[in-house]
Amino acid sequence: MHSATIFEAKTNLSELIQRAQQGEEIVITSGREHKPVARLVAVDPKPAKQRIGFLKGQGGIGPEFFEPLPEDELRLWNGEGE
Repeated sequence: MHSATIFEAKTNLSELIQRAQQGEEIVITSGREHKPVARLVAVDPKPAKQRIGFLKGQGGIGPEFFEPLPEDELRLWNGEGE
């Protein structure tokens, strides 16, 4: 847990927010006695990790994907009636 005075918090807000996002709790203090008045914590301290490629190899596009559509289906896609 880190503490900072109100002046320090105003001066270094971006840094303190970054520390909070990493899971640290920051206590904001006031006065000569450094009395705790607020707590800065992240809403979601650990951002969700993106798992790129986790479905790799579990699907694919076959050669039929690149074949032209039949005429009746192509007309529907072009908005030429139902």
